[in-house]
Amino acid sequence: MENGGTSSTNQQMIDQSHGNVGEEENSQLPLDINKLAKSLRADMEMLHSFSDQCCIYRVPIRLRESNEKIFTPQVVNLGPLHHGKEELKAMEEHKILYLQDFLKWSTASMEDVIKVVEERETRLRNCYAETIDLGREDFVKMILLDASFIIMVLLKDCCEGFESSNDRIFNKPWMLSDISLDMCLIENQLPFFILEDLFKASNITKCSPAEEEYSVIELAHKFFEKRWDSWLKKAILEEINSSEVAHFVDFIRKCQKPSESDKTDKELETINVPSITELDEAGVKFSSFEQGKSLLDMKFDRGILEMPLLKIDDNTEILFRNIQAFEQCHCDEYYIANYISMINFLVITPKDVEILVRNGIIENWIHDYEAVTTLLHNISKENALSADDFIFASLVEDLNAYCRRRWNKWKATLKQEYFHTPWAIISLIAALVLLILTMVQTVCSLIQL
Repeated sequence: MENGGTSSTNQQMIDQSHGNVGEEENSQLPLDINKLAKSLRADMEMLHSFSDQCCIYRVPIRLRESNEKIFTPQVVNLGPLHHGKEELKAMEEHKILYLQDFLKWSTASMEDVIKVVEERETRLRNCYAETIDLGREDFVKMILLDASFIIMVLLKDCCEGFESSNDRIFNKPWMLSDISLDMCLIENQLPFFILEDLFKASNITKCSPAEEEYSVIELAHKFFEKRWDSWLKKAILEEINSSEVAHFVDFIRKCQKPSESDKTDKELETINVPSITELDEAGVKFSSFEQGKSLLDMKFDRGILEMPLLKIDDNTEILFRNIQAFEQCHCDEYYIANYISMINFLVITPKDVEILVRNGIIENWIHDYEAVTTLLHNISKENALSADDFIFASLVEDLNAYCRRRWNKWKATLKQEYFHTPWAIISLIAALVLLILTMVQTVCSLIQL
């Protein structure tokens, strides 16, 4: 028995020894440097170069983890990042029908519009932050179908005369609503220039029957204004050059761009900002700007905090989070992130929301103060905040300075405790009159003595 065990052990040692010898021999084989260099060069040639034209990205995982649904198209995929998904294939038939409509209204032929896309293929691919694994024919077909679909959605929604009685999108309002949301997702974008170039090539310049002439950027403004009217400033088209618009998410963000006069060079010295409730207790009054102002147009002057109207509904988080993701991936200035931080400094509890609703600053379509508070706090997660260029730094400084003045708090307390109703004012005046009469009577009595 012992000999058998010893024999087995010896055999294992011999095998292991042979294995080690083999490994040593392999490690001593000369490296084929030329072969490896050729392989690496091939990998480098296949690599998607990061172009300065890049503007469409996958959402970073740390942002996506909180709620993947708000970054994912639910009805229609636009562009290559969600192309071919099984759950979105039902919309492909609609795209073909809309291409048919597009060509019906266009003076250009099918060959003409294909050529427009084909000539811009390299530039289009460079707009995406990853390699698009589609051949030339499939890529051009996808872009043409998606772009003509978007153009016809804009025309049918914004202009009379383009509708048809058998349109299965516009005869179902819920579908159009979902499509408009999908058009606001950073992963679901087409470069803006291809929409403009196809629209120009089509020569669809007049919207029947009024014969109004629109550009793509005017149609986009009109389309999104119907859905996000508190986001789009009225005169913003005078400030935006369409050649500088990357895509729809960028366009909506640019509609909030602060003017140079609103920017500040001050550094944010503290994140201890009084909440709306604390400001209310300090005697601050709240006023809503007229609709059409940028969300960034917050002003504080002589104890009055003016804030633009913010409409909050079930889709607000989708818009904020996708613009937030775009800023973090692409932009040098984080002014939407600044707004998210500022509104979260001010709104801590449902009572803060209630005060803003009462003063016409928040339009609450959720009808639940707690839900609004939760929504705003969710948006602030993973938000980028830089103290060096916080555009509300001066506002924070002014609010803190106002709250530090004791007289403001005393005045507010006096008003809230004794002047909150007409009857309270009358009672206080009556008490003061009675006190004065009593003092006069006492003085007269002393004089008589």
